[in-house]
Amino acid sequence: MPSLKDLRNRIASVKATQKITKAMQMVAAAKLRRAQSAAENARPYAERMGQVLGNLAANLIPGAETPRLLAGTGQDRTRLLLVCTAERGLCGAFNSSIARLARDHARRLMAEGRTVKIICVGKKGYDILRREFREQIVELIELRGVRQLGFENAEEIAQNLLARFEAGEFDVATLFYSRFRSVIAQIPTAQQIIPAEIAPSQEAASSDAAYEYEPGEGEILAALLPKNLTVQILRALLENAASEQGARTGAMDNATRNAGDMIKKQTLIYNRTRQAMITKELIEIISGAEAL
Repeated sequence: MPSLKDLRNRIASVKATQKITKAMQMVAAAKLRRAQSAAENARPYAERMGQVLGNLAANLIPGAETPRLLAGTGQDRTRLLLVCTAERGLCGAFNSSIARLARDHARRLMAEGRTVKIICVGKKGYDILRREFREQIVELIELRGVRQLGFENAEEIAQNLLARFEAGEFDVATLFYSRFRSVIAQIPTAQQIIPAEIAPSQEAASSDAAYEYEPGEGEILAALLPKNLTVQILRALLENAASEQGARTGAMDNATRNAGDMIKKQTLIYNRTRQAMITKELIEIISGAEAL
């Protein structure tokens, strides 16, 4: 049975931990508002970019040369997985859920006989995936020193992917990230980015208007597709940032509550132990007095 001193030390340690988790919760909640705003502001731009590309692809002249970023290489032998996670932990199942989705995807591709390559954006995803896919991981991109995610960070990653695609290192690239819905809900998402998956534009389908593009659709697509790649990666990074802070807010709130419950339990044990020792000492004193 632990002594009173051990119980006091344990209670003090849990109280100190509770202060840390409470502070982390408040910091994450403050960062969440800014990250959520950035993610929500990026969504309309990314969606509108997809609509523009859909209009262009629908009006592409038959027989015209289709950009490789849209048409692909014509093969499906090598898949590249771009897995975006956080640089830090203490955010619940945020990192593991993205890594689990990428891991299941990689296992399925390898079972089908395809070659899998992985680029990890964020150290936590790398730490999880390297246990099973150490040979498949070709690069780790760390953003630990980036205070505010911006277009230049996404553009650097996009240029890396484009260089590898032009060098013939892969045929299809899939982006993995967590889409932010709320503080308690983050949705792991897989999105094919090379070749670009462009849904037919509903606006073009419902309209009888005819558009003429100058220069031609193929030239415009060749210029917009690399920018679309950067936009989609930027959106994923911003969604990840909001999801990370939301997950951390929830995780630290649960940790603070659990610490409070533990403090109550340990305090109750301390009081019972102290009362038992006092009662035992009184019995010994009374017994000694009666013996005299």
